[in-house]
Amino acid sequence: MTTILLTALLAVATPATPDERADVLLFAPRIHTVDPQQPAAEFVAWRDGRIVAVGPREQGEAWRARAESVLEAPLGSCIVPGFIDSHAHLFAIGHALRELDLNGTRDYAEVIARVAERAAREPAGRFLRGRGWDQNDWPETRFPHHAELSRATPDHPVVLQRVDGHALLCNARALQLAGIDERTVAPAGGEIVRDDHGVPTGVLIDRACDLVTAVLPPPAADEEREALALAQQACAEHGITSLHDAGIGRERLALLQAAADAGSLTVRLHEMLDGDDAALLEEWFARGPWRHPGGFLAVRAVKVYADGALGSRGAWLLEEYADRPGHRGLSLIGSEELVALGTRALRAGFQLCTHAIGDAANRQVLDAYERVLRGGSDATGGVARDVRWRIEHAQLLAPADVPRFAALGVVASMQSCHATSDAPWVPARIGAARAESEAYVWRTLLASGARLCNGTDAPVEPLSPLRNLAAAQTRQDPDGSTEGDRASSAFFAAQCLTGREALASATASGAHAAFREDELGVLRVGACADLVLLSADPTALTATSWRSVKVLRTFVAGRTVHALD
Repeated sequence: MTTILLTALLAVATPATPDERADVLLFAPRIHTVDPQQPAAEFVAWRDGRIVAVGPREQGEAWRARAESVLEAPLGSCIVPGFIDSHAHLFAIGHALRELDLNGTRDYAEVIARVAERAAREPAGRFLRGRGWDQNDWPETRFPHHAELSRATPDHPVVLQRVDGHALLCNARALQLAGIDERTVAPAGGEIVRDDHGVPTGVLIDRACDLVTAVLPPPAADEEREALALAQQACAEHGITSLHDAGIGRERLALLQAAADAGSLTVRLHEMLDGDDAALLEEWFARGPWRHPGGFLAVRAVKVYADGALGSRGAWLLEEYADRPGHRGLSLIGSEELVALGTRALRAGFQLCTHAIGDAANRQVLDAYERVLRGGSDATGGVARDVRWRIEHAQLLAPADVPRFAALGVVASMQSCHATSDAPWVPARIGAARAESEAYVWRTLLASGARLCNGTDAPVEPLSPLRNLAAAQTRQDPDGSTEGDRASSAFFAAQCLTGREALASATASGAHAAFREDELGVLRVGACADLVLLSADPTALTATSWRSVKVLRTFVAGRTVHALD
């Protein structure tokens, strides 16, 4: 308090021109700027939400008399640019905090117990929703059957989303309301899992989920507002200052626009329009890319799906699944449809972001991108310039397809936590040789010249950039014990990122992937004052040490949006 008062008095006594003053002067033992021109610093100062100075401590001392307030970070702490989560689901994060949490369930019986406990507190007939079950973590790794769940919840329709978001488990009441029985035909790109007698088990995969979601009551307006508030609070607590929202519809986009107008957004959002909503795309392609003048909301991307998820065997593979002979997964979009969409997006100035996990899906997307981008090339015959199209996930890549990312300027939008979560079962699912050569090949992509950006895919994975950075640096299970084999062994360690590479993937690279590298993801003069004060250096994390690193303070546009008590 004395320092703040003294510097304020000095500022009054010694008038300065506007570009010589700072609102806040912050000193720290270590600052990673993620700016190649000046990678390390010991102070940063900002005014009106923009950085005005950054550098060594002796230079920072010259700013004391010109700062409204002076802050000293504690010993051992570290400042980095605000984390950019390059792939997450904002409203789903909020709703996951409101609904039944099934993450970490050790078996199907625990899932049923949690649902039954919630059902006992809810009126009969009310839909019960939950998320997070993963049969791969249970002693019995086959998909569950609804029979036991239905007996435990006869009076409530129950819809439980698998951890990856690509499968649902429904009880008998929900199946009945959706009209699903042994005669129901799965839609293209979907699967209704059946028992040996052809009767639906209650598990629906990818497009088949639409049969149930079509009868689910939509969240009420107040529930949506609550979800947004909870998601923003969670972002602030984890040091996330920007988020790439992977798929937004009309109603939620309107809510975000209203929040931006009211100045109530505390995380900068790069929105990807729902590619399945033809009317929404038509409207925005005619309107063109847009950014709210406040700088917290931008719409210039489209999200579509090429396949499903590996955990539910919906990822589309070039060869059959090793643990399900004859099955290669699900293709969710035709090549000609993807090319047509890409052509429209390119003309309208929109970034195309395509979910692709399997090697067949990634090849299909790269083929489609090449057709569109080469066709939209300049007079020299090169690729259409600086469109920064993305492949979301890019989990399995045939070696021959890796160089195509750099050649086409395609960003690999990966989630390092997926590698460590999937590690126990990926070799069995696709074969050990393919797992080593194709799975989550970040080092290979970087060596080829490709750009990587990193996200958590929350709520599929926990909303924790630190956990994600630990996974990138170690490829060891960040949730395992220090003694467990999952924690002690790395998943093909040759593909690890260095600490600095991992940090860049969660900051500067995310800014580039959203066309905001001039003002986000780095700490340099002129950039937005979005930064995070951590209790320790995040570039030297282990599979267990990340849990002791605390987010002490989060600044967005120079304002504190989170401070650890």
